[in-house]
Amino acid sequence: MSTIDEIRNRLDIVDIISESVKLRRSGKNYTGFCPFHANTRTPAFVVFPDSGSWRCFGECNEGGDLFQYVMKKEGVDFKEALKMLADRAGIQLEPLTPQKKERNERVDHLRKLLEEAIMFYRNQLINSEPGKLARTYLREKRGIKPETEEAWELGYAPKGWDAVLNYFKSKGYPISDIVEAGLLTERQDGKVYDRFRHRIMIPIRDMSGQMTGFGGRVLDPEDVPKFINSPQSILFDKSSILYGLDKARRAIRSENQAVIVEGYFDVIVVHQEGFQNVVSPMGTALTEIQIRMLKRFTRRLTLALDPDAAGQKATLKGLEVAREALDHNSDPIFDARGLIHYESRLQADLRVCTLPDELDPDEIVIQDPKLWEQIIQKAQPIIYHVLESLTEGQDLDDPKVKSTIAAQILPLVKDVANPIERDAYRQQIARILKIDERVLLDAASHSNRPRKYKKQSPHSEEQPAHTAKLEFNEQGKINMIERGILAYLLKKPESKYKINRFLRSNKLDQLTITDFSSSENQHIIQIIFDSLSQGDLDPLDFIAEKVEDETFLKELEQPEPSKSSEEELKNTDLRELEESARMIMQARQLSVNQQIRDFRFMQTSQEEEGNNDQGVIHQERLLDLIKKRGLLDHALSKPVIIQ
Repeated sequence: MSTIDEIRNRLDIVDIISESVKLRRSGKNYTGFCPFHANTRTPAFVVFPDSGSWRCFGECNEGGDLFQYVMKKEGVDFKEALKMLADRAGIQLEPLTPQKKERNERVDHLRKLLEEAIMFYRNQLINSEPGKLARTYLREKRGIKPETEEAWELGYAPKGWDAVLNYFKSKGYPISDIVEAGLLTERQDGKVYDRFRHRIMIPIRDMSGQMTGFGGRVLDPEDVPKFINSPQSILFDKSSILYGLDKARRAIRSENQAVIVEGYFDVIVVHQEGFQNVVSPMGTALTEIQIRMLKRFTRRLTLALDPDAAGQKATLKGLEVAREALDHNSDPIFDARGLIHYESRLQADLRVCTLPDELDPDEIVIQDPKLWEQIIQKAQPIIYHVLESLTEGQDLDDPKVKSTIAAQILPLVKDVANPIERDAYRQQIARILKIDERVLLDAASHSNRPRKYKKQSPHSEEQPAHTAKLEFNEQGKINMIERGILAYLLKKPESKYKINRFLRSNKLDQLTITDFSSSENQHIIQIIFDSLSQGDLDPLDFIAEKVEDETFLKELEQPEPSKSSEEELKNTDLRELEESARMIMQARQLSVNQQIRDFRFMQTSQEEEGNNDQGVIHQERLLDLIKKRGLLDHALSKPVIIQ
């Protein structure tokens, strides 16, 4: 994953633009007044969180990504904006050393191996005789439908000790790769065996949908442990992953709420029944990094903990553990103090709901979907939940009981950053314990309980995990196509002239910097254009100098072509040229379709608010986009032939 993508993953475009623009939520997007021109009547500036972009539909008619916003707002170039945002994200800009490039290639190779493992486990589930037991368990015991099983790519690991080993060896993979991918376990004597055996296999993907590892659930009740995951590796870091977030992120954004459950099957079944804003930290205590990931989509987080994890015993234990325990304790504990610390630090709204005894989320939602909705709606702030757990079954007339409860709950209130919330909590505690609020205030002022929270650093382990590429939504497709165009033009910059002649012959505009959507892609194409306009160096030498300076350009470097005849090379060059021209038109087509949707959103939003002062301008721009789309559709319907 590039440094630029890592910065995008760590920073929220809504948060950053909100610092200089007052934004108001409108559906899943945000609107406000454009900061780049005078306008106080109609909010025509829109931020699109899903694509990480912004656009002014007013006088400016400009738009772009997070980097382009900072460049325009601060009056800096791309390199300066990159440094500013890297500092903010806590990322140190480093050259793409051969070692780092090798590591990135290694990660990509292991991801491909894991993708192939999904197919192996799926085949075992669907087509093998032992897989029947797994299918029966999934459908009859867990209520998982065949289409859900397919959507979540569930599989089955055979009983044998070497089924995966033999499969991947037959595919030519060295044992070291299979071990590093987490599919084999190596003994002290050097022998290896399958890590997952006779288990339901659950692929685990990161926020962008990239494979990171597997979870395995036993089928034989005598086997232990019930669940095992892939080992910690360059791909898999459980504290930095939320299971299901790749599928839940859109629903979380649109519903402005994330529901956090404990297990894999809780996520899968609740999604299946229509509640798609649900994720899981996979049985571990919720970490700050996971809350930061969710905060990109919503500030409303609701914990729907299993009864055994959210009951009184676990609550009391959670009150006593130090913040550091989160890094070492793998048991699911409800750490109220740690969560309140996160809530204050990250300005999130964290709530907890209590599930009926003996029922897990997947069981509730299958039995009664409306009950699940009610439970989530009744979620309480953490302190109220803890207070309810502490007072349940207690004699609140006993002064010692009151004192014990107050001693446990007051440190939590002290951790709340908002003074109004602190005051409201104290009032509620005083009413429940039937004591004077001034007594609570006096007790709180004399509390000197030391704080044990770790100091966070930009390079601590609680930072978002790498996600190797963008989600394959429309914006992801555009970026992938743009990168293909750039990779070709970096090798053959003079081809720009032939491509422009072809575009003009189809009544299309010639290639410009605005054909590229992201700031880094615009920066790269500008280097290519500059290589052609300067006269001191050969264009390839000019680009080579810039490649040394701009480390992210190295990601686009292509391998040397294999030795071929002159005729074969000529034919290959022509195919690449024609494919690049087609990709330019495809990228424009996707971009125009996106702009048309954005314009229609702006029109609808302004009509609903009774503000459509620029309706005629919007209509003219919309018609212009539709005309461009027609020309592109016509050009793409024919073979691309460049003489």
